[in-house]
Amino acid sequence: MTAPPNGFDHVVDALVVGSGGGGMTAALTARAAGLDALVVEKSAFFGGSTALSGGGIWVPGAPAQRREGYAPSPEDVVEYLRQITDGLVSEARIRQYVESAPKMLEFLERLSGWCEFVWKPGYADYYPELPGGSELGSTINVPPIDLRKLGPDEHRLLQPLALAPRGIWLGPKELRTFYRIRQSWAGKGVLLKLIARMVRARVFGERMAAIGQSLAARLRLAMTECGIPLWLDSPMTGLLTDADGSVTGVSVERDGTTQRVGARLGVVLACGGFDHDLAWRKELLPVVDRDWSFGNPAAMGDGIRAAQKLGAATDLLNEAWWFPAIQWPDGRMQFMLNERMMPAQFIVNGDGKRFINEAAPYMDFGHAMIEGQKSGVTHIPCWLLTDHRSWTRYVVGGHLPIPKIPGAPVPTGRRVPAAWLESGVVKAAATWEEMATRIGVPAANLVETARRFNELARAGHDDDFNRGDSVYDNYYGDPTLPNPNLYPLGDPPYYAFRIVLGDLGTSGGLRTDEYARVLRADDTVVAGLYAVGNTSAPVMGRSYAGAGATIGPAMTFGFVAANHIAAHAAKRTLNSHRR
Repeated sequence: MTAPPNGFDHVVDALVVGSGGGGMTAALTARAAGLDALVVEKSAFFGGSTALSGGGIWVPGAPAQRREGYAPSPEDVVEYLRQITDGLVSEARIRQYVESAPKMLEFLERLSGWCEFVWKPGYADYYPELPGGSELGSTINVPPIDLRKLGPDEHRLLQPLALAPRGIWLGPKELRTFYRIRQSWAGKGVLLKLIARMVRARVFGERMAAIGQSLAARLRLAMTECGIPLWLDSPMTGLLTDADGSVTGVSVERDGTTQRVGARLGVVLACGGFDHDLAWRKELLPVVDRDWSFGNPAAMGDGIRAAQKLGAATDLLNEAWWFPAIQWPDGRMQFMLNERMMPAQFIVNGDGKRFINEAAPYMDFGHAMIEGQKSGVTHIPCWLLTDHRSWTRYVVGGHLPIPKIPGAPVPTGRRVPAAWLESGVVKAAATWEEMATRIGVPAANLVETARRFNELARAGHDDDFNRGDSVYDNYYGDPTLPNPNLYPLGDPPYYAFRIVLGDLGTSGGLRTDEYARVLRADDTVVAGLYAVGNTSAPVMGRSYAGAGATIGPAMTFGFVAANHIAAHAAKRTLNSHRR
């Protein structure tokens, strides 16, 4: 579309489309630079996929790390990212991220008291054995917050699909301890904390939230403090351009009418990927033919499509932030993370064979499922097999290995819930031959896989797939064992859990440069247009550096984009004064 002179219903300096972590950070940065900023959001709720996430922000060299005396070498981090991205990402973008991510968090901490960040060492990078990888990790988190502080905005925060009972919340470090409820007194202590939190919530009306909910709430509170308007229920319907093709604003549907919103200096697309556009996703990657995404329900690729109409290039559109999961019969998705690090379990494909280190980073696991499926052997779904001892010792599928508590918000007790077995998502069997029939794999192969796994587990090393060799593998393992990730399966009954290929959202998107400017196929810039987060192609390539490797880049390049817009404005003002 071509915007006529002065043909706008509303005009700002910097217009941000999307209210996730990347969009809110961009708006805060622009406002701090003295620019008039506006955030428009398609949904009736703010927060985007950030609000649904674990809330981690991967930032090596963050202020919270430096306060604890830890400062990873920027050059080492660049080398680490260079290795895991395998030539798919420009050196300039990698260096921009490594340099700007700590500055972004430092800026937010200075800007508002709501922006509080902490680092608790121990959650390793996902490839800590690589040069530049960290066993201590670079995942930054925010403390929990009482959502009542949001005031009227509390009910406008995007809520997870599966809500925990009031008072039930866990910080990232508490989660790891809680998973060890049978192995340590600290794990039992977390359970007591949860009970106390439920009591406090009922007595005092607290509405505490942690992880992604807290991060989104804190950024929104900072926006309110800075006076940045947020338009909800205002989907973008297109980008506006001038006669030269420069982006000058967007058209949005608001209050039942189409409004033309002008942007004097730049538009930042931070509206997510195309998580739930199943037709588009099937076209790009036919082996994934179901909507198994944990991403924002509103993420349908609007920003990517709008930019493509202007000639913008894309990259890695067949990628997503893969995450193996269980899908229950009601459609509810549940992560499979700690279960894959559990010692007495193995995962098999349609041939009844192991195909990967089960504890591998979830992106790697997802890629193995995809490549296996392309080979003609069923890998989507695959099956996690374990024994009754593990069922009564570890957290599996959300079940707590504690005595039966009637009315508990999650399954407890020694029995697998009958509804799970009836659903077909979980199978039980008394022998491996019986289990093979139940999950549809060759019996001889499954028997041999179980025998071989137990042989390796008794020896203490996984010679086939090296499970347990990485510090990352050990994180949710059993620290009471010589190898936290290996232990033989014992007596039946055996259980099988059906694993599908979930994701945290699509990761491919618009090609951008190191300033988050959108590029055409010939590397020329689409003037006035920026893209961050899942609207842009990932700085992580097809990999994932560590927990928070989606939100960290989204917020960082939101910061970079807004600073570039502000610098361009300052340069233009300076030049006008020189005339």
